[in-house]
Order: sequence, then structure tokens, then C-alpha cells
Amino acid sequence: MTEPNVLTDMTGRTVVITGASSGIGAVAARRFADLGADVVPVGRSPERTARVAAQLGTEPLVADFAHLEHVKDLAAALLERCPRIDVLANNAGGLVAARQVTADGHELTFQANHLAPFLLTTLLLPRLRASARDARVRIVTTSSLGNRFGRLRMDDLEWEKRRYGGGWIAYATSKLMNVLFTRELARRTEGTGIDAVCFHPKPAPRGTRAPIRRMGAPTRFADGSPTVRVINRTPLRMLQLNDEGGAEPLVWLATTPEIEGANGAYYDGFTRGAKVNPQADDRELALALWERSHALVEAYL
Repeated sequence: MTEPNVLTDMTGRTVVITGASSGIGAVAARRFADLGADVVPVGRSPERTARVAAQLGTEPLVADFAHLEHVKDLAAALLERCPRIDVLANNAGGLVAARQVTADGHELTFQANHLAPFLLTTLLLPRLRASARDARVRIVTTSSLGNRFGRLRMDDLEWEKRRYGGGWIAYATSKLMNVLFTRELARRTEGTGIDAVCFHPKPAPRGTRAPIRRMGAPTRFADGSPTVRVINRTPLRMLQLNDEGGAEPLVWLATTPEIEGANGAYYDGFTRGAKVNPQADDRELALALWERSHALVEAYL
């Protein structure tokens, strides 16, 4: 594994990061700003996102990914505000304990963790391609090693035919979708100067010079889930991460020159080529998911 200590001065570069109102996203947003980037923090909570933006000396953007219209409005605001986008960090997401349906008619985890970032990336892709003509662009998506436990069924994307089971398998399946999305995105942007990667937010091993000090409380992504106490007594407790450590690989992947050409790669923290769900290697499945996702959000394109 490459020692995670090589970062790039981001002065003059623009970073858009979703899920920036708290947790990993808030830590990463501050670190990007420390590196000189013009950071656009996007969050669901107006109050928390405003606090993070105030620390960065910038203006926040608010969007609830449970509403695809919000995502469309967010993209429009970003295109107006950002003449170029050098990094798009698709970091927003979460887990819900019981199946919920959004106003758009989709299962909430599927929409918030996959459809919404798919729509946002698609709407911003022309600007990202244009930006990549001058310097390489990164699209970094926060996945999870939980992708290994997911099972994608194209005939049941909305979890209408299967037991929801506390939300963890739906969450894991959405993280598998993140990997499939990244790989199909990489194929569609090959040769354009865009590197699309995804990762599990695992801190650097002890003894290495990580770009962010590991400290702090566990991330809040599963707040409100009654299954968390049970999960913490199983091997899945490794999914519980602290904000500081979880932000390390996000910042590294978005800034280091060391991963150029790693288009479509999945990283377990700083390790490339880590084990993934076997479905993640199915190119036909990745294409089918892309095409179905495009059809589901077509009204907003």
C-alpha cells in the first residue's frame, strides 16, 4: 500500500462535496480548504451546513436527496456558481431502519445513496468534462466494504419483493451500486481526463503519516437505526468509523497524483484492488443499472 502522505496543493481548484454538513464530509471539507481549495459544501441540514460553510468562509448549498427536484436545483446552482469543478465528492448517504418511500416514489436508501448522486453527476458531467481539458478531474464516491453483503436485483431495486431487515442489506446493496456506478462511469469517461474512483472510508494504518489525524466520535451515518447496537456485536462493527479517520482516504483520493489512471478503481481506505462483491465485476450488470437509473431520473435531465 502506498503511504498516504502525498497530497496536492489545491489552490485555485474547486471541490464540491455532498454530505458536508457533518461527519466525514465536514472533516473533509475543512481539510480541502486547508489545502487551498475553493470548497462548496452541500448538505441536507441548513443549520449544520451553514456552520461548516462559515468555518470555510464560503456559502453553503442545501439539498435533500430524498427529493430529486432538489438535486436538479442543486446542479443548476453549482453550474451557475462554479465555472469549473475539479473534484466532485459524492459523499452524502445514510441508512434507514424501516423501508420508506420518497415523494418521487422510490425507496429512500436507493434514491438517497444511488439515484440522487447518479442524477447530480450526470447533470454536472459536461462541466466536469470541460474542466478536465485543463487539469485532471476526480469524481470520488463514498462506498463501503458493506458492498460485499449487498445483493442487487434489477427486478427489485425498490425493495418491494424482499424483506427489508432493518435496512442494512438495502444499505449494503446501495454501496454495491456505488461501485457499479463508478465502474460504468469510468468506462464512459475513459480518455477524457476524469478519474472516477470509490472507496470504503477506512483510516490509514497506525504508523503511517496520514494526512488527517484519527480522532473523534463515530460517524453519524446510521443514527436512528435500532440495529446499530446489534451490529456493534458482530463483525459488521468494522463499518462504524470515526469522522476524522473516515475522511482520510476521501481527501487523499481527491488530491494525490498517485492514483492518476486508476479510473474505476475501488479502494479499501488507501488500498487499491480490495475485495468487492462479485456482482461489482459484472460489466453487463453495471450497464443495466446505469441505463435503468437514467430512465428513472430522465424527467430531471
